[in-house]
Amino acid sequence: MNRSKIVAVITGAISILLAIAYLILVQLLDYRDMKPAPISQVDQIPALVAYTCQVDKIVKV
Repeated sequence: MNRSKIVAVITGAISILLAIAYLILVQLLDYRDMKPAPISQVDQIPALVAYTCQVDKIVKV
């Protein structure tokens, strides 16, 4: 094997190891039980959003 093939094999192996490590990390983070923050810890005042929709014409088809 010449040098370029060895480098290609080594970088391919490193990329596969990084991909497997990333998948394991994602699985571990996804496995955690995520709970929302308690309402008592929220300091913001809730905003009130109003939405209105006006229809000027009703067209019969």
